[in-house]
Amino acid sequence: MDVLFHGLLGALANTVGITLGALLVGLVLAVPVTWAARSTSPAVSGAAVAFIQIVRSVPVLVWLFLIYFGLGGGMLPLPPFGAAVAGLGIVSSAYVAEIYRSGLAAIPAGQRDAIHSLALPAGPALRRILLPQLLPIVLPPLSSYTIGLLKDSALASIIGVKDLTAIGYDNAQTNMNGLLTFTIIGLIYIGLSVPVAALSRHVGNKVAARA
Repeated sequence: MDVLFHGLLGALANTVGITLGALLVGLVLAVPVTWAARSTSPAVSGAAVAFIQIVRSVPVLVWLFLIYFGLGGGMLPLPPFGAAVAGLGIVSSAYVAEIYRSGLAAIPAGQRDAIHSLALPAGPALRRILLPQLLPIVLPPLSSYTIGLLKDSALASIIGVKDLTAIGYDNAQTNMNGLLTFTIIGLIYIGLSVPVAALSRHVGNKVAARA
């Protein structure tokens, strides 16, 4: 059992690292994707929508294989951890872009028209007008997606990342105690997921109260 807990410490760091890394990639890449999807140019918006649909239509595991065995096998060698962050990050960008788009669409058009008519600078307008309205809208689906991303990170074990699932599988195969092992791992995933949802509600309530 001591060996299991020692192995879980490093595996926990890999699981959290993949989740946060992929989420960060998704949050950043989703910004230009959202902008493109809302473009008045049919070509630009069509390309962005096609990207979102294609990425969401392909299973996450296939994206990991494409990045790790495709790019990583020749053009751009990647370690398993890097391939997992890249693959899950690409998938995240498509889902987060839809969250951003839905949030922006929920803001009354009059708010955006007022910003344009008053010629407010982009920074203050975003910080003082749009973000206080946008955050309470996007935080709940974003936190739900983060929890889903945490669970999807277990797929990284298939390409060789020593995450929680991989360490649990190795221990169960060696000691034949799969029930206990994966009960512990399941509780760890729950322990990681619950604070995400609680933090999202707390931040959302505070932002809404200030708006």
